[in-house]
Amino acid sequence: MKIRDLKVRAVAAPMKRVLHTSIASVSVAPLLLLDLQTDDGIVGRSYLFALARHHLPPLAKLVEAMAEMVKGDEVAPLELERKLRARYALLGVHNMVLFAMAGIDMAAWDALGQSLRLPLVRLLGAAPRPIPAYNSKGLGIQPIKALEKEAVELVEEGFRAVKLRLGRPDAAQDLEALRAVKKAIGPGVTLMVDFNQALSVAEAIRRGHMIDDEGGVQWIEEPIRADDFSGCSEVRKQIRTPIQIGENFMGPEQMAQALAAGACDYVMPDAERIGGVTGWMRAAALAQGAGTEMSSHLFPEVSCHLLAATPTCHWLEYVDWANPVLKEPAALKDGHVIIPESPGCGMQWDEKAVKQYEV
Repeated sequence: MKIRDLKVRAVAAPMKRVLHTSIASVSVAPLLLLDLQTDDGIVGRSYLFALARHHLPPLAKLVEAMAEMVKGDEVAPLELERKLRARYALLGVHNMVLFAMAGIDMAAWDALGQSLRLPLVRLLGAAPRPIPAYNSKGLGIQPIKALEKEAVELVEEGFRAVKLRLGRPDAAQDLEALRAVKKAIGPGVTLMVDFNQALSVAEAIRRGHMIDDEGGVQWIEEPIRADDFSGCSEVRKQIRTPIQIGENFMGPEQMAQALAAGACDYVMPDAERIGGVTGWMRAAALAQGAGTEMSSHLFPEVSCHLLAATPTCHWLEYVDWANPVLKEPAALKDGHVIIPESPGCGMQWDEKAVKQYEV
């Protein structure tokens, strides 16, 4: 089975909840949809999250440029990755270059699974099982009353874990938000907090001690700049609450550096940034070797397959941002994502919706 063509389409999918973080507010999901067409008639699908609408055109151009390099090649994801890494070695396989490669990689694995009539999870040697998930669609930086109401709503969607965004200008405001959400959800619901890189090392230690004193927080995510592994290591040494990083690991190589630096207690790679399915499986081996529990960041449709094949599987981050353009969104039951048994990743586009939201 060989690659015949690769089609890309940009969409701005509406989000049910605006998410306000310490960095920015997100009200629509800018997605690049990839259709990898093969000479067997199989279409491998994936999507990339572009972070902002203005990133969609350059990301699309980059994917299209890579597509020209692999047309006619066999749908063998490891070989495709090897070829593209070699072609981009001088430019550097980071950021948008890696995003584009990851999109092609995920689409290739999807096509391969379809050709063998196997869901991705089985193709990777694992079996489908429910993956524990936390609801990450809301609890942004907003007034306390709105936070309390939203916290209850997110739990009532069937989840036993939620994530709260912190990083307000004043530490006392963060503490008030934390206390309000803890009270609203009760002690039986797991709570994670995420600073989205808002703090200095000193301030992260100060606020980390405050969170320690409150107790009951599963992890503190990205308290400082994502690539400051030595700083993260210092924060980790000073506070008791576990430190979670990883959504910004650019490939498994950067994850290896973070683990070597003792920068975190947990890791949570992003399928787009870690290098797709291929990069994820390499990262999963690193996590197993380090004895570090591994969660996912975004992309629940493919992440559920990947976590089932991850020896140190921890939590799946659930968002519904691609749902508006999917025929069958990720299924949920009792706070878990259910892995589909359909071949490949199990994604198909709702073409009417794609046309409606295309930009």
